[in-house]
Amino acid sequence: MTLIKSISGIRGTIGGKPGEGLSPLDVVRFTAAYGTWVKNRFPGQRVKVVVGRDARISGEMVNRLVIGTLQGVGIDVLHIGLATTPTTELAVTGEQAQGGIILTASHNPKQWNALKLLNEKGEFLTAADGELVLQIADTESYLFAQVDDLGQVSEDFTYTDKHIAQVLALKLVDVEAIRKANFTVAVDAVNSVGGIAIPALLRALGVTNIMELYTTPNGEFPHNPEPLPEHLTEIANLIRNKKADLGFVVDPDVDRLAIVNEDGTMFGEEYTLVAVADYVLAATPGNTVSNLSSSRALADVTHSHQGIYQAAAVGEVNVVAKMKEIGAVIGGEGNGGIIYPESHYGRDALVGVALFLTHLAKSGKTCSQLRSIYPAYYMSKNKIELTPGIDTDAILAAMKQKFAAEKVTDIDGVKIDFANSWVHLRKSNTEPIIRIYSEAKSPAEADQLALDMIADIKQIAGI
Repeated sequence: MTLIKSISGIRGTIGGKPGEGLSPLDVVRFTAAYGTWVKNRFPGQRVKVVVGRDARISGEMVNRLVIGTLQGVGIDVLHIGLATTPTTELAVTGEQAQGGIILTASHNPKQWNALKLLNEKGEFLTAADGELVLQIADTESYLFAQVDDLGQVSEDFTYTDKHIAQVLALKLVDVEAIRKANFTVAVDAVNSVGGIAIPALLRALGVTNIMELYTTPNGEFPHNPEPLPEHLTEIANLIRNKKADLGFVVDPDVDRLAIVNEDGTMFGEEYTLVAVADYVLAATPGNTVSNLSSSRALADVTHSHQGIYQAAAVGEVNVVAKMKEIGAVIGGEGNGGIIYPESHYGRDALVGVALFLTHLAKSGKTCSQLRSIYPAYYMSKNKIELTPGIDTDAILAAMKQKFAAEKVTDIDGVKIDFANSWVHLRKSNTEPIIRIYSEAKSPAEADQLALDMIADIKQIAGI
């Protein structure tokens, strides 16, 4: 059993003893803490919180607990049912609510669930606010409402349609161009809420030839739900055999978008943001942001459009903060997460689908041809496990000093930028592990860079 308490929310495996997994008691405890935090932010006001969920098997059970607890704290609830993470984010601002809770464990397997917590802007909590929620939970500083002050529950199951309408209204989404392209599109929605949202969006965009794979929202994930190449062999074969133009794959809560080319090869999750940013920057020049572990290709594309690229610490809330700081017109994370402020400040695969299809339609290229125009980088992801007691902070400081002649960034671990490659070293907050992300012009170079770093770390650690 696992229960992980962090500033971004509470996630864990269903079942087990309280405090060891995401038990019903833990759901109530942390929901009450969040509800108390919201009420403290809006003293004297009647507070409303939006609740949406993905299609996990445990979703209905957790949903009932969350809604009932919010009522018990004295908060009105708008229940929007099965909804993507970005849909729920948009519902918070659309309803002028004071917060939102998304019940999803994102790409984690089916035994997991989580409470993702939103503020009144429909954005994830800052580190400071998340820490306050954890403090309220730890000290049990919540107070439940008297009977006359219990919250009321209302329902609105139309927010997916509202979300799609908002996507279609974006200036850079060209429905007519997509319709004329007459794409055949395959979709793998891993039997979660993407199975509701993505085919409906495609139809609204004028796509009539849709091949659906795992679009029944029953929570029975047919493969590992993280949209990585090794998990996408079925849709790749379907595209090749049925001669589709491309395929879209989303994770269970639909904030990540992976694309499969017409020949069954991967467009590359890192390049979802790169391609969409290229299209957006061509029409609306400006700045971009991604996190430190994302591909250098975004910086290259941004510079080609005379924009400024800046990197943020890993985590959506950090990317959003940096985007606001520099007025970025687009940003996101290299895991296929696109943040387009013209829509809202949250990773949104629906926005990604619409902008990418517009870009592809107007390019006149096949999907693989479009991918080939972007700088070719290859990423390697590794880790080194250290023995307990080894000071990982001291190791990272030593690595920073060793490579002081290079461009070094230390806002989140240590990132070392070389002329044609980079490596990012991040420590785990829960285990004696240093994660090593490297990128270079070839897979062999990226792998070798990681091996070199591991050797350096071992030497510093004396192991």
